[in-house]
Amino acid sequence: MRSFSRMWLLVILTVMLSGCGYNAIQQKDEAVKAGWSEVLNQYKRRADLIPNLVKTVQGYAQQERQVLTDVTNARARVGQIQVNADDAASLQQFQQAQGELSGALNRLLMVTENYPNLKSDQSFRDLQAQLEGTENRITVARGRYIQTVQDYNTYIRQFPQVITAKITGAKEKPNFTVENEAAISDAPAVDFGAPAPSAPQAPTPPPPPSPDN
Repeated sequence: MRSFSRMWLLVILTVMLSGCGYNAIQQKDEAVKAGWSEVLNQYKRRADLIPNLVKTVQGYAQQERQVLTDVTNARARVGQIQVNADDAASLQQFQQAQGELSGALNRLLMVTENYPNLKSDQSFRDLQAQLEGTENRITVARGRYIQTVQDYNTYIRQFPQVITAKITGAKEKPNFTVENEAAISDAPAVDFGAPAPSAPQAPTPPPPPSPDN
């Protein structure tokens, strides 16, 4: 009799938890974790490309030591961060470090415009293509993660899921900050071959009047 009562109690509890969104909270939490793993995977892919990129550029532009050092140091700082995506301060630190690395890479690619032989090197061109593809994948992965976290946070704040969330300890998750949320799924335009715009030339002054006039 007791076994029968316990079985019915488990069935009732299962129905109640399911109706209060417990299962959906777990599914959405796992989706957030999967999305974060993909973000880290793409950032790691970029980090793995950087040593070969620096080495290739160094072979043609050894005098650009400061730019090369900045990229190497920025990559090292990224690798030292033990990020916890559930902690807002840790996520912000991670995002800041990745932003510094992106800035250092942009400066490096701008410098390469001054070295035609480097730009024509097949290894460098392959690295450029891989880096461009990786930047696109990072943008897509981040955009999907942002949307997944927003979906999770919105869901656990709704009734009756909010009650289940408080009982189970499910809390809102921090998210990436973006300047333009409407553009989170748009990959950045990366053009390695476009020349820098030239400064406008000043108008030529008219010739002085002839002494005979």
